[in-house]
Amino acid sequence: MRICFYTAIMFLENWMIAFREGKMDNRHRQDSESKELQIPSSVRSCMEVLEGAGYEAFLVGGAVRDLLLGMTPYDFDVATNAVPSEVQEIFGRSYTIPTGIKHGTVTVLSQNKTIEVTTYRVDGEYTDSRRPDQVIFSQSLAEDVKRRDLTINALAMTKGGKIIDYIGGMADIGKKLIRTVGQPGARMEEDPLRILRALRFQATLGFAVEENTDIALHEKCHLLSKISSERIWREFIGLLCGEHVADVLLQYPDIIGIVFPDILPMIGFEQHNPHHRFDVWEHTVETVKNIPTHETLRLAAFFHDIGKPRCFSLGPDGVGHFYGHQKISAEIARQIMTSYKSDHITREEVAVLVSNHDIPIDRTEKSVKRRLCQFGEKSFSDLLALKRADALAQSEMSFSRLADYEQISQIADKVRAEDACFSLNHLAITGKDLLALGIEQGPGIGEILSELLWLVIDGAAQNDREALLTIVKEIRQANQ
Repeated sequence: MRICFYTAIMFLENWMIAFREGKMDNRHRQDSESKELQIPSSVRSCMEVLEGAGYEAFLVGGAVRDLLLGMTPYDFDVATNAVPSEVQEIFGRSYTIPTGIKHGTVTVLSQNKTIEVTTYRVDGEYTDSRRPDQVIFSQSLAEDVKRRDLTINALAMTKGGKIIDYIGGMADIGKKLIRTVGQPGARMEEDPLRILRALRFQATLGFAVEENTDIALHEKCHLLSKISSERIWREFIGLLCGEHVADVLLQYPDIIGIVFPDILPMIGFEQHNPHHRFDVWEHTVETVKNIPTHETLRLAAFFHDIGKPRCFSLGPDGVGHFYGHQKISAEIARQIMTSYKSDHITREEVAVLVSNHDIPIDRTEKSVKRRLCQFGEKSFSDLLALKRADALAQSEMSFSRLADYEQISQIADKVRAEDACFSLNHLAITGKDLLALGIEQGPGIGEILSELLWLVIDGAAQNDREALLTIVKEIRQANQ
C-alpha cells in the first residue's frame, strides 16, 4: 500500500507540473523514484533563493547526467524563468556577474561557489556556428531543454533531486546511448563542435551512438573546419583522455582526420615488420589505450608514430623500416599543437617524448642516471610509460621489453631513494665554489659543473665537495 500511495503521489505531482508547463503527456516526463540525488548545498541554496522569490529553478545539463551516473559534477547550471535583470535583483549586484546577459546567463556567487543561472530560452539561427544570433526568453522549461545538444544533457532536476525528462534522456542513459535532441543533422549544423562533443561523451562514458546520430556525425564532419582551433583542441583533449578513446579513434578516423589530416596516411598503412601486428593507425590507437589518461602522455602516444608514412622504406628482405620517424613525428606534433594553440610547456614535453620514444636505456644504474640527468625525473617517468605502451601495441616479439622497463623503473626508484647524484642540484659543489677558486663568471662555470656531474654519474669521481674541488684544481693546473 505504501508503494502504491507513493506512486500515486508522484504521478499527481508530475501531472501538476506537466499541466503548468502545458504538457499533459507523461510519456515525455519521468521522475527519479528509486533514490533521491544529492545536489550540493551551494546549488540548492541558489535554487531556494529563486523559488523563494516566486520563480522556478532547476539544475540542468551535464551536472544532472553526472549525478545520475554516480559521477562528481564540476560545473553546475541552473535554469529559471527569471530573466537576467530579475536574477541580478534577487541576488544583488555584489553576488552576480553578468557573464552572458545577451544569452540569458548570469553567474551567481553562492557559498563562495560560482553557479551559472540561465533564463529559459528558445534559440534563433546559428550563423557563426557557435552561438545563436538571437535568443527569445521563455517561461517554459520544456522549450528550453529542447534546444540542447544531446538527450543525456537535456535533463532537469529539482532541488530535492527529482528528475524532469521531456525527451527521453533517462531512457538513453539506461541504454547507454548518445542521441541528439531533435534532428541530428540540424543540431550539428547549428554548432559543428557538437560532433566532437558526441565523440567525447562516447570516449568518456563508453556509450554507443544512436544510428541516425552516427550517420549525421559522418555526413557533417566537414563542418568542423568552421570551428576555432581553441574550441576543437579543448574538446579533443577531453576525448583523448577518455577511458574508451580507442573505440572512438577506430570508429571515426574520418572525423579525427578532419581535425588532424596528418593521421589519414596512417590508416591502413601496413608496417611489414615482424615486431608489429597492427598497421600504423591501429598501433597508435593501441598505444593510446595502453598509456595512463594524462594529457601529456595521451598526446605523446597519439603523435609518436605520426611521421612513419613519410619515412617508410622496404628492405631487400621485405622488412619495413621507418628510419628517422621519431624526429619527423616530433616536428609534426609541434606544428599541430602550435596551430591549435596548445600551451608551450605541454607542446615541448610532448615533442621531447615523441622524439625520444625509441631511445635505448640500459638496465644499469649508470645508464638510468644518465637518462635521469638528460630528461629529468618527470620526463624520464613519462618516457618509460610511453615505451611500455608502445611495446604492448606491437607484436609478442616486443613483449620481452616490458620486463626490461620494469627493471629500469626499479633502478630509477633505487637511485631516487638513495638520493644519488644525477643532476646539478645533487652535485656537492656549486658555481659559488668555482668562483671562489678564481674561475671567471660565465659559460665556463656551467661547462665545468656539467663535466663534473658526468664524472660522478659514470663513477669516475665521488660526489664529495673536496674531491670535486681537487679535480677542478688539477684540471686548471694541467691547462696552464
